[in-house]
Amino acid sequence: MKKILSVFTILIASVFVPFTSYCQEQTGDSVWPAITKECKPWAYWWWLGSAVDEVNLSKELARYQEAGMGGVHIIPIYGAKGYEDRYIEYLSPKWMQMLHHTVTEARRLGLDIDMTTGTGWCFGGPNISTNDACAGVVVKTNTVTTSGRLTEKFDPKSIQALVAFSDEGKMLELTNRIKEDGTVDWTAENGPWKIYSISQRLSMKVKRAAPGGEGYMLNPFYLSAIRNYLKRFSDAFDKSEGPRPRAMYHDSFEYYGANWSPDFLRQFEKRRGYKLQPELPVLFGPGDNDRTARVKSDYRETISDMLCENFIPVWTKWSHKYGFITRNQAHGSTGNILDLYAAADLPETEMFHTDRRPLISKFASSAAHVAGHKLVSAETGTWLKEHFTETLADLKSLMDDMFVSGINHVFYHGTCYSPDEAGWPGWLFYASTEMNPRNSFWRDVPALNAYIARCQSVLQSGQPDNDILMYWPIYDYWHDTKGLQLNISIHGGEWFLKQSIGPAASNLWNRGFTFDYCSDSQLANSKTINKLVKTTGGTYQAVVVPTCDHMPVTTLENLLTLAKRGGTIIFQDHLPADVPGFADLEKRRTAMKKLISVIKLTDNGKIKEAKYGKGKILVGELEPALTALGIKREPIVDHPGIIFIRRSFESGYHYFISNSGQQPLNGWITLARKAESVILMDALKNKTGKGAIKKDVDGRTQVYLQLQSGESVILRTFTDKKVDEPAWQYCRQTGDPCEITGQWHVKFIQGGPSLPKPLETVKLGSWTTLGDDDSKRFAGTGLYSIKFDVPPQSADKWTLNLGKVCESARVRLNGKDLGTLIMSPFRVVIDQLKPKENELEVEVTNLSANRIRDLDTKGIKWRNFNDINFVSITYKPFDASKWPILDSGLLGPVTITPVSILQP
Repeated sequence: MKKILSVFTILIASVFVPFTSYCQEQTGDSVWPAITKECKPWAYWWWLGSAVDEVNLSKELARYQEAGMGGVHIIPIYGAKGYEDRYIEYLSPKWMQMLHHTVTEARRLGLDIDMTTGTGWCFGGPNISTNDACAGVVVKTNTVTTSGRLTEKFDPKSIQALVAFSDEGKMLELTNRIKEDGTVDWTAENGPWKIYSISQRLSMKVKRAAPGGEGYMLNPFYLSAIRNYLKRFSDAFDKSEGPRPRAMYHDSFEYYGANWSPDFLRQFEKRRGYKLQPELPVLFGPGDNDRTARVKSDYRETISDMLCENFIPVWTKWSHKYGFITRNQAHGSTGNILDLYAAADLPETEMFHTDRRPLISKFASSAAHVAGHKLVSAETGTWLKEHFTETLADLKSLMDDMFVSGINHVFYHGTCYSPDEAGWPGWLFYASTEMNPRNSFWRDVPALNAYIARCQSVLQSGQPDNDILMYWPIYDYWHDTKGLQLNISIHGGEWFLKQSIGPAASNLWNRGFTFDYCSDSQLANSKTINKLVKTTGGTYQAVVVPTCDHMPVTTLENLLTLAKRGGTIIFQDHLPADVPGFADLEKRRTAMKKLISVIKLTDNGKIKEAKYGKGKILVGELEPALTALGIKREPIVDHPGIIFIRRSFESGYHYFISNSGQQPLNGWITLARKAESVILMDALKNKTGKGAIKKDVDGRTQVYLQLQSGESVILRTFTDKKVDEPAWQYCRQTGDPCEITGQWHVKFIQGGPSLPKPLETVKLGSWTTLGDDDSKRFAGTGLYSIKFDVPPQSADKWTLNLGKVCESARVRLNGKDLGTLIMSPFRVVIDQLKPKENELEVEVTNLSANRIRDLDTKGIKWRNFNDINFVSITYKPFDASKWPILDSGLLGPVTITPVSILQP
């Protein structure tokens, strides 16, 4: 085709690519729920050395408020070098004064404040005694022959158990025979004897501690430790008047490294019903038999019980006394994370770098849903990419993964307090996305924050709507001869995938079934009403038990009680075969067999079924069983890459749907929930409209969707109501794209270290190759402008496509603001074009990478922090001097394409 006028070149399109959101014209302010501070994103806010002052605190808070954040979370850590004279000791009167000022200013601005109950991570500090400190078990063995004596001396104050075992199977307790001088009053008879001595060692000190926060981490299993630790905070808040933060926070258990406590042997006997001392060779030996697995299971259950009873609930009770709620990261612990998450007011998960597993993050949201907690938070953006290379599009994609996991209260990880006089790049934290006002992308962060706020306003409203309550067979996980404690991490997910719950959850997720996980204790607090299983916070159509070999008798009793009263229980593959643990084994096995014997199953092919009281029990493959019960899946997941979450409200349901795949979605999708009308809501563009719907041959509601890769949409469905709203405008391409050509004027308007000189070009490219030397190190915003005429073909509307943008863009046409674009495709619908002289203005903001590279190339010292200082994503010293110069600006091609309104 020929060139059209002087400013267009025809680009032949091989396919018609569908798209949707950019075609929508109606604004949606009245449709979205009210935006509260909890709806907006919050951020971790590290106070380096607590070297803060009231003037800079107020400035920083104002900047966060202007960018659309809802609050910040104070974490004091190590300080910046050269500012030692400004360091403030943690919890000192001056520190408390800074805290009260911060809370006062935040609330004046409509923000709020959380704080860690400590500095760095995890809980600990100068008031933790060696008795209360984080501890690991120390096991030593000695061999004594007949008539021999122990030559080693043992400290009677530190030895918790000294036990002798003979080759003939005899056991002798020697603990009480240790004398004050450390000798043991015992002579071996009929040897040889193997002697086990049990003590504990101090393990971890607080990591990244702030001044006044240094010391050992507390022992999370030991009740006295948390009680004694909190006295320091009671004293500080009792002596200080002023407003207090919203919440107290506990970081993940990953760093405690504890597996023992001073009272562990007593606690074990109390909770498991037998002494552990006779089983020391089993617990600490190389055995791999069933007895070994049972004793180790009992050990793991005991430390889980101690965590779940002695730590988080005690801290939460103390926090409530002082007017705080609690946020807790349970992952990394050795306990049942479902119970640990639920014990706090606000369960919190995280995703790390590329390790993004919604099915593991669902442990936090499941705990909230089952326990009836409204909010589920997430540490968001930790090591997302290498420093200064993260984009707003990267963050938007991460947010969508969080949302479908059940997260509705995200916390950026994060931002540092940095006084203005610290200059650029200011004070930084090494594991952060650098979500701070000094980062160049901050200019367009409000667009991302508004997206998050709208999404979370929906995801915080109504109720979770998951059909299945999925039991976690944790005793099968604990029944393992290998190792000692089993930490449950969010990293890797091997612990999840190797259990039956991993494949079961993955298969149901991929097939579009909705579920929450639950623990044994959460099942014990459930009941059946009108054939539905009800927990404190959720209602479910059935309980699913993934393949389970070891189940406590009490748990099986609870499941059968739910069935007896009208509930439905599905056992994958088979009924539980055995009980866990070692004590009273045959007695408990007999009790389980008795319970199972009354379940009379009838074989129906892929499933077996039994009536049980008012309810039923099914055994077999999960999907056929769910189908037989009429529990519907969401067929939308059949489109590759589509992920979703569903919630209910009074008149219907909300669906958050994200296209995480590579292929666009353009067509009818079927909903599992009935709907008489559907409102489509685009949270990124703040657009809404009534969607096109129809019924399929089975009477199910279908709605027409157009989603590009990376895009998301919210559906608000009304079960019985036909809403009267403007229609959502779907578009289809009606002609070839035409490139806008001519003279581009580029002016740099904001950023540093200095503004490059303006430039003009007829060929778009990275400003680092088009401009002067300043442009190669520049981080900030360039304004592109051009005038163009309309092509001669007629069109209802046009789409403006900016092509490649590095990295975000604000768009104006003929003086009209068309919004901020933060992700590909960088497109927006335009209309009312003038025949000639249309003025297009695009403000493009790049990343800070080139400016950081320039500092390192010149050897300018900016990494000036104590402790770990500032490291790369591989935890090596950070150095950007060898980085390539990153493309920046508007690279295009910039095109407009004719489109018409599509009537599905």
